[in-house]
Parts: sequence; structure tokens; C-alpha cells
Amino acid sequence: MLGLMMKQELMISDLLTHVEEVHPSQEIYSRESDGSEHRYSWAECAVRVKKLANALLEAGVKPGDRVATIAWNNYRHIEIYYAVSGIGAVVHTINPRLDPAQIAWMIGHAEDAFVFFDTTFMPIVAGIHAQCPNVQGWVELTGNLNESNEPKSLTSYESFIAGHASTIEWPRFDENTACTLCYTSGTTGNPKGVLYSHRSTILHAWAASSKDAIGIGATDTVLAVVPMFHISAWGMVYSAAMFGAKLVMPGPNLDGENLCAMINQEQVTLMAGVPTVWLGVLEHCRSHQVALPSVQSAVVGGSALPESLLRAYEEELHIPMHQAWGMTETSPMGVVNQPLPQHAGLSSDELVPIKLLAGRRIFGVQMRLVDDSGEQLPQDGETSGHLHVRGPWVASSYFKGAGSDAFTDDGWFQTGDVAVLHPSGHLEITDRSKDVIKSGGEWISSIEVENAACDHPDVLMAACIGVAHAKWGERPLLIVQPVEGKKPPREEVFACIAEKCAKWWIPETMVYEAALPIGATGKILKRELKLKYQDDKNMV
Repeated sequence: MLGLMMKQELMISDLLTHVEEVHPSQEIYSRESDGSEHRYSWAECAVRVKKLANALLEAGVKPGDRVATIAWNNYRHIEIYYAVSGIGAVVHTINPRLDPAQIAWMIGHAEDAFVFFDTTFMPIVAGIHAQCPNVQGWVELTGNLNESNEPKSLTSYESFIAGHASTIEWPRFDENTACTLCYTSGTTGNPKGVLYSHRSTILHAWAASSKDAIGIGATDTVLAVVPMFHISAWGMVYSAAMFGAKLVMPGPNLDGENLCAMINQEQVTLMAGVPTVWLGVLEHCRSHQVALPSVQSAVVGGSALPESLLRAYEEELHIPMHQAWGMTETSPMGVVNQPLPQHAGLSSDELVPIKLLAGRRIFGVQMRLVDDSGEQLPQDGETSGHLHVRGPWVASSYFKGAGSDAFTDDGWFQTGDVAVLHPSGHLEITDRSKDVIKSGGEWISSIEVENAACDHPDVLMAACIGVAHAKWGERPLLIVQPVEGKKPPREEVFACIAEKCAKWWIPETMVYEAALPIGATGKILKRELKLKYQDDKNMV
């Protein structure tokens, strides 16, 4: 017997309708690329979203078409999110930190019909537009175009939406319809696309906003430092509309001075970002005796929370820090480290090791550990194994069928992490199966760096490993085995890497080994190298 409840599809457009009707005067504040400020209400945002939606329809954008963004966190980017998905098309968010050749590849692989980009990224667009023949139009997020006449199909955002109706009847369709496409670089080879649905996005926003997770409500002012091009800003653009929160969008300037000024000016209560960002805020607060009295919670994700950062925020700034873990494939929220009742009597020192765990999984996310043979392991807080996850906002496959080996026959996603599950529900990440490096919350593919280094004629073999870094969490260290009798200069090897990889992928330093350790299968034993070079004093 079925229940007698109304069948209503979960639609992203309903979030916009809700916030404009229930929280119309709540604000969205943006710091623009040129340093100027922009402020308007959710109701005013909704008007412009509808104008953009009508403009896209007139331009020929159809359900399922992909519309790309190369943009910072700002009000126009929010409008694109809602307008594109609202008409049944797909927002393809592009990480501008990637190599331009890789960005062009993604635009081609996604078959993007339009590309919306911030003025900051005009040099990227100028360099790649000729490699993207399928793009029908390039839209610069500005009111007035620069003098550049390239690409020919370039228009300004304000011109694009001008003259279009500010009303629309949002279409209804299957809630499993795709809404957002985000490529993950936490892999080897070409990036793999994760295709989110309206249903998965709404459910994720609901769960992630709960008090036991991030905890977003109508009385909150949320600083979304985590970029909108990285897993939809952890879904906070949707959560803010769902619960009527004020959004503070920081634009490109994420240094401590700018962020502290915005936090205090806008009275931010909740902020979310990677440890590198919070380190910059901490350094500014320390050097300029700045306090952040309005902040009630800071959420940390993207890479592991250092103990020193946790202690500094809680003891010096009196701001509780909560670690979270997730991946592009998990939308991203999987676990959040919020306190339990049994923690109430513990001292600060006793709480630290608990807070440094990744967190407890939120409702909707299931996890299991398996050994190398696929046998399930216990959740005993001691046994480590390969971490698998599943749930209504976890990817079931990659876009266009890439990387199918990441998904098990019985419906689990293999994260590539080695972890421990505690009886309390806490997840502890102990290692990574893949040899990728996470720097400042972003992935670096060690294999791609190694392959590029080997383009130098005097490099016989190369290994790239992650070593601890006070600011970035990890930075790549390149270890090369030269051709006998040769010693390739560092700058020449780094030039080879720069030709194929993003600049920020270039290793911090390079060391030489007469012979790299090789295992029985012919692979370089990176574990031995990590043990040898885990201490900075060996990096000479």
C-alpha cells in the first residue's frame, strides 16, 4: 500500500521561489573582482535570475544543455546557478586554477553551449576560445566589455539579460534531471565529471544544513569562502536559500585582511573554507590585533585540520572549529565533526584528538571499510581499510562512463582513502590509496607531474610525493633519478612541468637520488620515499 501524500518533484527553482516569498529582504553581499561592493536582496536576485533564464531560452539553451562558468563567488554566479538549472539545463562549474589546456578539454568534453566568465579570466578565454568550436557564446560577467574583440561571440552579462522579462513559469520535470556538472581533479589522467541531480542537490542541502552538520538558519550570515567552482561551494548557495540565510560572497581576494574586514563589516556568524584560508585569517588577526566577535562557527574542509590551527582559533579567537570531510563525488558533505553529549565533561586537551577526526557521517551517507580482497572490516576504531561510501547524493558513475572501476558491483563508491571507522560514528582518514597530493584543498596529480618531469632528456625516472607544509597542508616534492652522468638543472625540469601542468602544481623543491627504490612489480616505492623525506631537514 502506498501512502496518500502529494507527489511533488524536488526542484532547485523551488528554493528560489521559497526564499523570495519567505525571506525576500534577506541580503546577498558580494565583493567584486574590481574590489567594489554589491548588495541586494534575495527578492532582487530572483528578478534577475528570471531575466537570465529567459535570455538563455531565447539564446536557444535547451534542457540538458551544459552552460559553463569560470567565475568567483559573487552575485552573478549565484544567478547563473539558479537560472540554468531552473530551465532544466546543467551548470558546468570550471576550476580556473587548472591548466588552460585542461580547461579547454573539459569544455569540449562537457560540450558546453555557453561559457560565462569573470573579467579576471579573460586571459584564459583569449587563449582557449579557438580550441572550443562548439561554444555558441562567451559571456563576460560585467556591464561593459573590455576593448577585446575576441572571441567574436563575446557579450557582456548585463547586455545578455537586458530587455528580458522578469517573470517566468518555471518548468516541472523529473527530479532526477541533472542540474550541475563538476569535474574532479582528484584523480590521474583527465578529470572525471560528477553529474548532480535536482533531487540529490536538494537532499544534500537539507542534510548538510542540519544542526548536527553545518547548521545554517535564517539568523545566520554565511561567509562562503569555499569556491562555487569547487563542489558548488559545498552546497551553501542552495542551503542559504532553503533556510533564508544571508550570504557573503568574497570574490577573488581571499587574503586575511580582506576576509577579516568582510567578516566584521557583515557580522558573519558562520564561515566555511579550507585550512589555508583560515591560516591567513589567523595571521592577520594576530599581527593586527583583530577580533572576530560575531563568528560562532568555522567549518574546515578540503584537507586535514592541523592541531595548531584548531587550538589557535578556539583558544585565541574563541571560535569553535568543526572539521568536515567529503569529495566531489559526495556532493560533498559526508561527515561533520560536531560535539556529542558524552563530550560535555571533557577538557580542551581531551577534546582535541576527537575534533581532529574527520567527523561523524550525517544521515543519508553510509560507509564501510573493506580489505584488499573486498571483505568488510569492523567499525572498531582500530582496523583500517579502504573506504567506500553510498547515499542519495553520492555519485553512481562518472559523466560519459569514465572511471567505472571506481564503483563496485554492489553499488558503492570507492573513495581511494584508507580510513578507520569508530564505534561513535567518527571517520578517521589515515592515508590515501591514490598518489595524489592535496595542496590548499586542491588536488595535484603526482603522476602528471612525474610524466612532465620525465620530458627532460636528463631525467631517467621521477617520483612526486606530498610533504607537510605549514601553510598549504601539503606541497609536492620531486625526486628524480638522473640519466647516468647527468644532473638536470631544477629550473629546466620545472619548465618542463610548467608546459603541461598548472603553475601551482610545480614542486616546492627537487632532490636527486642515484637510484629510486623499485618494487617487485616494477613500480617506484613511494612509501619508502615518503618515510625518508617526511622531515624537512632531508629536503636538501
